[in-house]
Amino acid sequence: MSNDNTSECSNFVCRIWQAFRRPSVRYSLGVLLAVGFVAGIIFWGGFNTAMEMTNNEEFCISCHEMQDNVFEEYKETIHYSNRTGVRATCPDCHVPKEWHHKVVRKIQATNELFHKAMGTIDTREKFLEHRLELAKNVWRAMKKTDSRECRNCHNFESMDFARQGRRAVAQHSEALDAGKTCIDCHKGIAHELPDMRELDPTMVVGVAE
Repeated sequence: MSNDNTSECSNFVCRIWQAFRRPSVRYSLGVLLAVGFVAGIIFWGGFNTAMEMTNNEEFCISCHEMQDNVFEEYKETIHYSNRTGVRATCPDCHVPKEWHHKVVRKIQATNELFHKAMGTIDTREKFLEHRLELAKNVWRAMKKTDSRECRNCHNFESMDFARQGRRAVAQHSEALDAGKTCIDCHKGIAHELPDMRELDPTMVVGVAE
């Protein structure tokens, strides 16, 4: 009897050992799927956490290039302080709300990290030297997306022209008829304009359209 028990025990141990050495396809696939599922959740959660951590004003101005230059200008505009108390922060204007567009923008931002490391605009003088180029990049992107981020708050269809001034009504109506987008007319709305004489020699430096 003892020999039979020993034999059964030995066979059970052997089966366990064999399972560890050569797991069946069924169990291998199940474990692989389970591990992949858990890893996917961890990756997704970590990725989205990182996205949100880099998607706030404090992060944007953690670089002195932004804090000392465009952020100081922005604090003097209606987007920063106004009678309604509604503030448009850096990501509100420069980062898309839709997830796939946001991911693309974050990938593009790696180029900004490269220039941060290279010190491309780490002084006021360097910033002003590159300012027109930087502004044109932003204007081009906003033009391409039909001022998508502006339209999170502003939209022609939601405007009550009866409550606007005559000049605003005339300009918005013209823009609507001509298929213009916000950035066509509001380039200097949140930041000072660069030296625009390179684009138009008749323009006065720093005057918004």
